[in-house]
Amino acid sequence: MTDQSVQDPIEPRAVNTAHAWERAYWARRFMVPVEQVEAAVVAVGDDPARVAAHLGRDWPGHEPAT
Repeated sequence: MTDQSVQDPIEPRAVNTAHAWERAYWARRFMVPVEQVEAAVVAVGDDPARVAAHLGRDWPGHEPAT
C-alpha cells in the first residue's frame, strides 16, 4: 500500500521573470544570479527544463523532502 498523503510538489510550467520575487525564486532554484536567469529566458524561452539546461543545471534539480 502506498502513502497517498505524500504528494510530489507541482513543478512550475514556466520561468516567469515579470516580478522581482519571481526572479529571486528562480535564481535561488537554479543557484545562479538573477541576471543569468533573465538572460537564459531571453535566449531559450521560459520552459524550466530548457532554462535549466542553458544554465547547466538539472531539472527539477532538487531532492525530495524526507
